[in-house]
Amino acid sequence: MKQVFLSGDEALAQGVYEEGLKVACSYPGTPATEIVEYLSRLPEVDAQWSVNEKVAFEVALASSIAGLRSMFSAKHVGLNVAMDSLMTAAYTGVGAGFVVVSADDPGMHSSQNEQDNRLLARIAKIPLLEPSSPSEAREFAKQAFQISEEFDLPVLIRITTRLAHTKENMEIAARKEIPQKEFKINIPKYVMVPGNAYKKHLELEQKLVRLKAYAEKSSLNRIELNDRKIGIIADSVAYLYAKEMYPSASFLKLGFVYPFPADKIKEFASQVQELYVIEELEPFIEEEVQRLGITAKAKHPSFRVGELRPELIPLIIEGKEKIEEPSTARKPVLCPGCQHQAVFSVLKKLDLTVTGDIGCYTLGALAPLNSLHTCLCMGSGITFFEGFRKGVGKNVVGVIGDSTFVHSGISGLINLAYNGTKGVILILDNGTTAMTGSQPHPGTGETSKGQKNRKLILEDICRAAGADNVDVINAYKAEELETLLRKRLAEDALSVVITRAKCVILLKREQKKHD
Repeated sequence: MKQVFLSGDEALAQGVYEEGLKVACSYPGTPATEIVEYLSRLPEVDAQWSVNEKVAFEVALASSIAGLRSMFSAKHVGLNVAMDSLMTAAYTGVGAGFVVVSADDPGMHSSQNEQDNRLLARIAKIPLLEPSSPSEAREFAKQAFQISEEFDLPVLIRITTRLAHTKENMEIAARKEIPQKEFKINIPKYVMVPGNAYKKHLELEQKLVRLKAYAEKSSLNRIELNDRKIGIIADSVAYLYAKEMYPSASFLKLGFVYPFPADKIKEFASQVQELYVIEELEPFIEEEVQRLGITAKAKHPSFRVGELRPELIPLIIEGKEKIEEPSTARKPVLCPGCQHQAVFSVLKKLDLTVTGDIGCYTLGALAPLNSLHTCLCMGSGITFFEGFRKGVGKNVVGVIGDSTFVHSGISGLINLAYNGTKGVILILDNGTTAMTGSQPHPGTGETSKGQKNRKLILEDICRAAGADNVDVINAYKAEELETLLRKRLAEDALSVVITRAKCVILLKREQKKHD
């Protein structure tokens, strides 16, 4: 056994690697990014950055059905993009083990919402595992494959930002080489027409009954009896926080969280005087305890917003409301010399309404630029543009990044052309997925493993999607960009302007290599 110092993301990746993972697919998104980055360095694993999460999920699931242990990982909002596939994957089942990782972001450190993806396990009717530490992430990942293959289901592992980026010293083991399973054609299992899907839903309900019995006996759920005056039910990092603040309390530590181990809850509740539920974000466990008719004290609704920090645990035990203090943290800004600054300066000068998207360029919304006015989700820079053209008129442009355009912007551009929408879309092309740490994408012509491959030409895609005009301009040439935008805004045409300049961080890295 070898001692290593790994983050939660890296430990989870190490766990699936040790358990014979063959295929891993994702799209970059904090706090999940480092999982595939770690796996991409391992030659035994086919690790890829896919164009978006739906594609990633389906490639990974298909690899599982074809007989290879596979994994899909994404940040919490990324799993939304793959929800269509996830819901039906519970019906089809898998082939070899298939693990789905959701990295949630309580506190919204780098996200537009803080949804609690534990709820998705209940919706999709699949087992949910929640590690509390990096070492548990490694072990839970290994068990997830075994559960997946035993029950013929995807297994959801939920981690959070603190777990993903916390580091722990741990022992790692040698990799198991798992023989590929033979794929056998089975139309009733894998072709989800209504007649087949109805029968598969019945089977899924039967699996849930078996899974509940499994969860009751799972070593991932354990009772720790100490001082019985205080009994705490907790999962994920909330367990460690509560343990730190109340080390002498009794605990029911939940790791196999769904299907809910009701009998173990009842057993624990009968052994303590006062029962508390400590969890982060939604009242997922709290509501399940209430359904059992068990009285338990839980957090005030104000605790459903933001991160659950250790110092807040006593407030929950005491039943107090959380009081938020104004943040003194420095707001993020665009990097010095970033090409996006020149673009947003021009947009501000032209006094345009700007529909924006997810990326580092979203920082164009902050002072002193204040030149990005909407940001909903990936791809919405273009789709919002279409809606704003209907309501605001010509004085609007849509902005999207190069990686995001490939992710979910192309379909929006096709919709503009198909429906005869006119106006200007800007693609801010800095040659990387900058916001999540400079990962490659199809427009870079490089894979996650650094292999050179066919490069997607954004100009060709825009023309094929139906744009009347496609211009490429150096992002730093502000005067030329202003002239071009004035011209295109005055025309009755659908125009795409690609502002191109390599990310300044990439340039600095390249300079260091040459120095």
